[in-house]
Amino acid sequence: MNLYSQPGHIDQIKQTNAGVVYRLIDLYGPISRIELSKRAQLAPASITKIVREMLDAHLVQETEFQDPGSRGRPAIGLILDTLAWHFLAIRIQPGQITLTLRDLSTRAIQEDRLPLLATPEKPLLQTLQDIVNDFFIRHQSKLERLTAIAITLPGLINAASGVVHRMPGYDVEEMPLGETLAQRTGLPVFVQHDISAWTLAEALFGASGGAQNVIQIVIDETVGAGVISGGQLLHKNGRTLVEIGHTQIDPYGQQCYCGNNGCLETVASTGSLLNLTAQRLPSQPESLLHDAPLTIASLCSAAQQGDRLARDVIAGVGHHIGRMLAMMVNIFNPQQILIGSPLNQASDVLFPAVSSTIRQQALPAYSREIQLTPTAFNDPGTFGGAALIKDALYSGSLLVKLLQG
Repeated sequence: MNLYSQPGHIDQIKQTNAGVVYRLIDLYGPISRIELSKRAQLAPASITKIVREMLDAHLVQETEFQDPGSRGRPAIGLILDTLAWHFLAIRIQPGQITLTLRDLSTRAIQEDRLPLLATPEKPLLQTLQDIVNDFFIRHQSKLERLTAIAITLPGLINAASGVVHRMPGYDVEEMPLGETLAQRTGLPVFVQHDISAWTLAEALFGASGGAQNVIQIVIDETVGAGVISGGQLLHKNGRTLVEIGHTQIDPYGQQCYCGNNGCLETVASTGSLLNLTAQRLPSQPESLLHDAPLTIASLCSAAQQGDRLARDVIAGVGHHIGRMLAMMVNIFNPQQILIGSPLNQASDVLFPAVSSTIRQQALPAYSREIQLTPTAFNDPGTFGGAALIKDALYSGSLLVKLLQG
């Protein structure tokens, strides 16, 4: 990803340069200082200063390596020192919370999955504080140098302030999650919408690595999207989400919980898909779906076996998604479109429907070469949080805090 920025003052320049150097060592290590200078387009003296600070902070280490094509003595290269640096990645879902202690290579050290119940006796914010505190106490023997906390969750979120305005399944209103946990733990706290974080995880660890312009669609209980534009996650530092689930598809359609009629979510979410299938099933006595409980897994299995009803309803979702994507393609001109969905089990039905609709309705110059790809993660878990930490290191915003101690 291109995480360079346009610095406005000397501190921002230092932050950006440090992030660039850290990123290059991560991607190409072991790498020599000379090669770092070339790739970062920074003077050797600047590289020497930045590397010295990172060595002193134990964020990088030197190692011998054989330069390709060289028969001489091994060169001295730089690699990241990640094992002794830990962070906590948290994913909040309706009814469940996952906490994963990871090192800076994103390797999982400890993961706990716990129920997250909504109770009138205790506010959700207090519950979350207690869960984090208990996790640290429970696994104290495994903790090294803690760097940060990263939290991903659904809802209406201001990523810059860490405030959760609304959250499905819980009585939440203007919850200062980031600030409260930062004060409680003394750590930097990053908060992001789970779909946006998933999109970033795919760019850093998954199916869209190296692509500068990507659209990711998630089709599940809700329908949402994330966008990488110019190598950056769109709206990553604000309260805005690429909201497609509540875009009207049919003005005479079913009423959505948002109050509108015929939103994309009412025709393309997995719940609406199962409801539609159940309505049509009595008129399809030959369908394989009569032989098992109706689930997304059984629906996809039937579609792969050629069941007409199953294939029709999945293709219908594909056409609805394709119409929305055609508009987004005309706006963002992406290199790649990712689809994250349990419906990927029947990708041979879903993907052609999406692709054909895009090509029919988007500008040919934009849609002709687009790659349609399943996400690498079927479920990102806490890799969304890991992506937020990696992104903050690459941009330098978290890195400078670690260098300063």
